[in-house]
Amino acid sequence: MSFGKRLNGVRSLYKNIIGVLTVNTIIIILSIGVIVLSIVCLPRVLPSKKIKKFITGIANGIGDIVVWTMKISLIPLHRPNWMIEFPEGISKKSWYLGTSNHMSWADIFVLLFSANYKAPLLKFFMKKQLRWIPLIYLVHKTIDMPFVNRHSREEITKNPNLKIIDFENSRIAAKRFTRHPATAFSFAEGTRFSDSKKAAMKSDYKNLLNPKIGALATALAGMPMVSELIDFTLIYETDKRSAWAFACGEMKNVKIIVKKYQIPIELINHHDKSSNDYRELFKVFVDDIWEKKQLIIDQNSSF
Repeated sequence: MSFGKRLNGVRSLYKNIIGVLTVNTIIIILSIGVIVLSIVCLPRVLPSKKIKKFITGIANGIGDIVVWTMKISLIPLHRPNWMIEFPEGISKKSWYLGTSNHMSWADIFVLLFSANYKAPLLKFFMKKQLRWIPLIYLVHKTIDMPFVNRHSREEITKNPNLKIIDFENSRIAAKRFTRHPATAFSFAEGTRFSDSKKAAMKSDYKNLLNPKIGALATALAGMPMVSELIDFTLIYETDKRSAWAFACGEMKNVKIIVKKYQIPIELINHHDKSSNDYRELFKVFVDDIWEKKQLIIDQNSSF
């Protein structure tokens, strides 16, 4: 066997060891965090709004600590190069909507790490199918990350009432964010970017899928105190996108460019947030952000 092949074998083994250590580190930290949160959140069963709000504040604080611990633990394993541009004026004591382009399973960790102690804890809308995973279900219960059940376009075409049901279910879910300052987060593209998905939907953008406004528009309907949206643009140096690539430290070079946008007052004060008029106005707002996001990617693609 040549020296080059042996060297490649050693490098591959090293990456896999890093991957195993990363996965185990994340599982251990998350498991400990969820156990602590489950105990802390027990008093929320009491029928008192004050107690529920108080406990939610403590739970959010523990969530921030868990995210910080994961971030610090991965530094010696991955030696990450996170180039973060974060705007001033974002308060941990306020509520926000949040969104980002979606490139990889790793995005959730990169987003949590980059926003840690700079913005209120990111709380993701999660697919209802994930509720059967015990760790995720406990995160849902303790950190107030709601599950949402979205019907397909075909199902809604057959039964238009399902659209109203989806809206109401998501609006009620978003109300859980109002107990304590939080960032209600949804990936506007709805799925991870790929060239095949871009071609299939005939996307208007070079590096993005066309945004969907459903979850964000509904979150605003359930959170009347929100007036700003935080947008994250993720740009990875590598083309590798798998969860295992992230675990092995192969996605360590990333630019995270964060912008803050004022939500138009006509959206905040709209009298019927379930109407098509409201959705069209929200679409114009998000489309404008997406055009700016594509420009940001064009200007920051080199490392």
